[in-house]
Amino acid sequence: MQRQASLQHIIKTYRLVFAGVAALIGVTGAIALIGYFTDPRAIEMVVVRVLAGASLLLLLRWGYVRLKQELQSAADEQRQLLDLAYRDALTGAHTRSYFFSALKESLHGNDRPVAYMQIDMDKLKVLNDSHGHSAGDAALVHLVKTLKTLLPEALIGRLGGDEFGIALIGQDSRPALVRLGDQILATLGQPISIDGRPIRLSATIGVALWPQDAAEADELITKADLALYKGKKEGRAATVAFESELMADERHKRFVERDLRAAILLNELELHYQPIFAVDGTTLISHEALVRWQHPVRGQVPPGDFIGIAEQSDLIDKLGDWVLRRACADLAALGTPHVGINVSVVQLRRGDFAERFADILLEAGISGSQIVIEITESLPLKSGTVELSNIEALRALGVRVAIDDFGSGFASLEYLRGFPFDIIKIDRSYVANLPDSLIDGLIVSSIAKIAQSLEVEVIAEGVETAEQLEFLRHAGVTALQGYLLARPEPLRSRFASAA
Repeated sequence: MQRQASLQHIIKTYRLVFAGVAALIGVTGAIALIGYFTDPRAIEMVVVRVLAGASLLLLLRWGYVRLKQELQSAADEQRQLLDLAYRDALTGAHTRSYFFSALKESLHGNDRPVAYMQIDMDKLKVLNDSHGHSAGDAALVHLVKTLKTLLPEALIGRLGGDEFGIALIGQDSRPALVRLGDQILATLGQPISIDGRPIRLSATIGVALWPQDAAEADELITKADLALYKGKKEGRAATVAFESELMADERHKRFVERDLRAAILLNELELHYQPIFAVDGTTLISHEALVRWQHPVRGQVPPGDFIGIAEQSDLIDKLGDWVLRRACADLAALGTPHVGINVSVVQLRRGDFAERFADILLEAGISGSQIVIEITESLPLKSGTVELSNIEALRALGVRVAIDDFGSGFASLEYLRGFPFDIIKIDRSYVANLPDSLIDGLIVSSIAKIAQSLEVEVIAEGVETAEQLEFLRHAGVTALQGYLLARPEPLRSRFASAA
């Protein structure tokens, strides 16, 4: 930029000098011509001066042309630099900052409607893990190439790793945009060759319209993102248009998040403890701490209504720290050697989780051997990552680790091979139909035998009948938990009943 400005200044100076020299030659020639009429011998002086001036003009002209070429080269170089600054190096889509700026300008720089589509690649991490990052990069390049082919007039920007924004000026039909999104997905779904292997790509698209859905660019992006999130939640590989009902869901989430944050700060949460018994059904060996929230207006809020929301923000860390501190404080009154607390995979993905956990134990004066963490799986565990490092660090402190709800969700036999566990908790869904279900009975017995071979404990959850208890006792489980034996209750209720 500075080079270009400097060259422009020099060219302006050249123009002034050029004009001055031309004027000087003209004046000199005129004076010499007048002198010729008075003295004919002066013609030689005229010729010399005119030739000298013409030579100077030619020299200046050559310099002027060279400078213009330099200026054009500088302008081309600047355009290339700007293109690099405004274009994503991998995909060729616009950068995030440029895209947002251009989107805002398109909203306020014309009176035509604007459609905004947000597209997110499905399971790109799986592709990276299974075929390498070069395959993931090739998929992103193919996505942008597809978008440019189908939408040559669209503004396309890369918002993040696998997320892209598309702005279409003059589009205001929701059904037409959904059809367009489905066309994009259908094209992406056709097999392509990446590193010599046929691969089908998938994505999810959220759509929002300006000015129908939003007045500003930020709001437009937020609403398309809500639609995209709905598509992800409902199974991916879909185009979802924004609807006003989605805002009600978002407002509910924000209310819950705000109130939960206040409840943690004001200590309005409570732990209920469910006893865990030895296989005889009478010997108390441990407790599981279950968080409960009695909202001052809404009443009892089920954990399923707030745990997932907490996992989407830093609240899961604050909630987890609160639960651990409370359980440590209650441990002496519980009368068992250890207590189990639920830990989310989201917490295990925090690099400082084990360190914070150890600090809380130190503050409370509690040994790690007195705590069992029960890993609840809203997301899959990944071996060889920070989750494994945190688990190993906790076990080094003496903390025991349990797979909660084994056999449901993401929990599988694969985890027994990839992670160091001390306890398996059989999901209640396998206990509910005992002893009548032959299949469930075989599964429970097999898990118990595997646990015995691995020298880990196995706890059956959801024991509600004497027949279930009797079956489990002979199946080889080592501990029992369920309403037949004891329901979860706050610590104060235990003291009240004892009195």
